[in-house]
Amino acid sequence: MDDAAGGSRVSRYTGPSVAIDPIACTAHGLCAELLPEIVELDEWGYPIMIDGPVPPALRAQARAAATACPTLALKISRG
Repeated sequence: MDDAAGGSRVSRYTGPSVAIDPIACTAHGLCAELLPEIVELDEWGYPIMIDGPVPPALRAQARAAATACPTLALKISRG
């Protein structure tokens, strides 16, 4: 979807997004296993999140990943 300003991509989803608390995270990697569509791991095993809102089809999966995080470092915003 192009924006009115001339060509940049605009997300068609609105809603919650995922974020990581870098202080609380200890690189267990469970979030990437449970939510690979949104989370990938860097070379040290720490998560890198895809920017933007969570697509509706992945919202339950994102909540489950946040709940399963051993250090509760994965957060879901209320979008």
